[in-house]
Amino acid sequence: MRLSNMADYAVVIMSAASRHCGFARVSATDLAAETGLALPTTQKLVSILTKAGLLRSARGTGGGITLARPAAAITIADIIEAVEGPIALTTCCDSHKQAMGQHCVKEGSCNVQAHWPVVNNAVRGALAQINLAGLTR
Repeated sequence: MRLSNMADYAVVIMSAASRHCGFARVSATDLAAETGLALPTTQKLVSILTKAGLLRSARGTGGGITLARPAAAITIADIIEAVEGPIALTTCCDSHKQAMGQHCVKEGSCNVQAHWPVVNNAVRGALAQINLAGLTR
């Protein structure tokens, strides 16, 4: 399993945003400069993370970006799922990929398909044990 660059960058952005938690709001420009990510990428991820309810964004004077919840209440699983969708290591367990017409050639005759949800839950559970507060200490 390998995270996409966008999921990786989302964790980096959330980590940077959490370092500002409790202080003044931070801008996407500031987050881009702080993380070394391109501003368009940062803006896109801020939008995705805001829609997922992990960040709050306000425009105008006094505006900026803050965490939507305390850092201890945001897990790595939350961040990854905001960008990637539900954690699913195989196509047969990924409803998003199936909706896009991607199917496994062994689907229906695979003797391990029924076991993948257990594996997916274990991976998600491990990622859910790591919160943003712990990551940024």
